[in-house]
Amino acid sequence: MTGTPLLEVENLTVTFPGRNGPFRAVDGVSFRLAPGESLVIAGESGSGKSMLCRALMNIQPDPAKVGADRLEWQGRSLKGLDEREWRQLRGGEIAMIFQDPTAALNPLLSVGRQIIDAVLAHRQCSREEARARAIEVMGLAGLPEPEHRLSSYPSELSGGMRQRVAIALALSAGPKLIIADEATTNLDVSIQAQIVTLLKRLRKELGMGLIFVTHDLDLAAEVGGRLMVMYASQPVETGAVVDVLRDPCHPYTRGLLRSAPTLHSSRDTPLRPIPGQTPKPGTIGTGAPFRDRCPVPVAGVCEIRRAEWTEAGPGHRVACNRFALEGRAGLP
Repeated sequence: MTGTPLLEVENLTVTFPGRNGPFRAVDGVSFRLAPGESLVIAGESGSGKSMLCRALMNIQPDPAKVGADRLEWQGRSLKGLDEREWRQLRGGEIAMIFQDPTAALNPLLSVGRQIIDAVLAHRQCSREEARARAIEVMGLAGLPEPEHRLSSYPSELSGGMRQRVAIALALSAGPKLIIADEATTNLDVSIQAQIVTLLKRLRKELGMGLIFVTHDLDLAAEVGGRLMVMYASQPVETGAVVDVLRDPCHPYTRGLLRSAPTLHSSRDTPLRPIPGQTPKPGTIGTGAPFRDRCPVPVAGVCEIRRAEWTEAGPGHRVACNRFALEGRAGLP
């Protein structure tokens, strides 16, 4: 990747105080995102995906502390920004689509009012210009008859239409990056496909960066771009989506693929759930986070050593002690 990236993150952590000392809800995340590029972040609930997104927007809950060796937006360090500077950045240049549009939208205000107010908060324009922009982004988000929808309230819309309003709200100030945090989870499969297609089209047409968070690897394949698999607060595998899904090199990634049906699965294809549970925050220690659920842990190593990143192919890396020692031959 050449030129200045939109977002550059190096060794980002989110730390909470705990009864037995501080623990990390996000631990050692690094990536670069170029303009117009997409990054899919995948993993089970509790892997740190949403906490990472909130840290990138500086809306993590108190008393969480965010740290990073590097956290830059278009070459500008985000470390040390005050709240006024963050308010200008949030919504204006980086926007977020939340999992539940019902919670994200104010039920007492029309959707038009909410989008118009968002435009006025980030643009120097008249209310009429903001209204025109609201109609424009509602159209971009695929809402039929957007001018007539301005007066609708969230309760009058279906789940899919509310999510489109949330997308329009995110687009309102013309951001350069959209973070979609499980934005399709509460929608049925056909609406999920429509929303993913919409986000891909907007990314391409508007040249935006996209961070798409999901636990569904089928959706990850549809979004495309790069994939980062997270487990228990830590990234464990990263690379082009097509490379990681075609040749997964971490036992956790392989387990995810085997435990869920895909669009191409037959009715007779057996599913193999990953045994055990994701460890509770603060209980991982210094070893490999997946060691207690892994079918091929390295005895005497995984209990005490977190795996170093190993190259699995061009742009494809995996953090696994077994892979580092034996390569693909050692994987189940």
